[in-house]
Amino acid sequence: MWRLAQDSRTLDLNSPYCYLLLCTHFAATSRIAEIDGQTVGFLVGYEPPTDPHCYFVWQVAVAASRRGQGLARAMIDDVLDEKPGRYNYLGASFTPENAASQRLFRGYVRARSAAAEESLLFHAESFPESHAAEYLIRVGPLTATTTAVLGQGEHV
Repeated sequence: MWRLAQDSRTLDLNSPYCYLLLCTHFAATSRIAEIDGQTVGFLVGYEPPTDPHCYFVWQVAVAASRRGQGLARAMIDDVLDEKPGRYNYLGASFTPENAASQRLFRGYVRARSAAAEESLLFHAESFPESHAAEYLIRVGPLTATTTAVLGQGEHV
């Protein structure tokens, strides 16, 4: 996961320890995508304590060789489909320069025929180091999902 985040060149890179903790503490709401035995994507998400019917995507990454094939959406769908009706909303944050995240989450709006609200989550000045502002997107209410079909040798 750490290497995929590093290779993305857009995600905030956390310590390897942080990724291990996130996978342990949020295993039920996180995914690793493997194709032919190679890790090609990950998704870390959780239920915010104040909004338990929202699935919040903390970080999602896909290997460069697999981008644009719907893998990020398949991982999110896998979490949402596991407990139908559990999550009414999908939440995430993104920076203005992270076009891939914006496409993913705004694509969810279209795919689910859902509404979306976008708002400022953190001003750039809120960060101790140079960091762009973070915007929040909240998609929903969500309609029923269709599990993405992956090819042979592929699984989430």
